[in-house]
Amino acid sequence: MIRPVLPGDVSAVARALLLVPAAERLALCRRIFGGAAEAAVYGRLYCRLHPRWGDGSLSAAARRYALADEPFLDDPAYLDCTRLVLRELASVLETGREGPAG
Repeated sequence: MIRPVLPGDVSAVARALLLVPAAERLALCRRIFGGAAEAAVYGRLYCRLHPRWGDGSLSAAARRYALADEPFLDDPAYLDCTRLVLRELASVLETGREGPAG
């Protein structure tokens, strides 16, 4: 993934997660992170956008999926999704692991 990660990146991933059942959210989140990482490597190697995952940003990778309309921050489900994205981001930053795109 390309850094810095912007608030819009977190929002886009959370909005994608909001449209899937809670039990599937972690897997989709990791798929999006993996896709962004794959796109970032592809872009460095070939100097162009990845055909599936875009420019290496989390937002571009999330937009491969349907996104919910942006809810207010006090929406409990959206807040749960946002927390999940932030936990995954913290894990990636700590370990360097972004996982497979799938």
